[in-house]
Amino acid sequence: MQNTILYIGRDPEITVVMNRLLNARPEWKGICVCTDAEAVSIFEEQVVDLVLLGNGIDQECEQALKSRFNAIKPDIKIIQHYGGGSGLLYGEIMTALD
Repeated sequence: MQNTILYIGRDPEITVVMNRLLNARPEWKGICVCTDAEAVSIFEEQVVDLVLLGNGIDQECEQALKSRFNAIKPDIKIIQHYGGGSGLLYGEIMTALD
């Protein structure tokens, strides 16, 4: 079964790297965006199993996103990922999906 992971980050270069990392695993489908509007639109239109919040998202935007996502899908898992190696990313995602 493939899990869809929505990554939201503010840095376009990091977002490209995250897209590559998330889509390198056949069991994951990564969708990576830089704006809240894109993220909400995708979340409303697709089944998302996990949301990753990346660097650059301020507290106000983070709370707004969490509130919006929880209103749509109350059991959605939302985690913060601020960097580190791909092993750390894998561990964070696998823990959240279990």
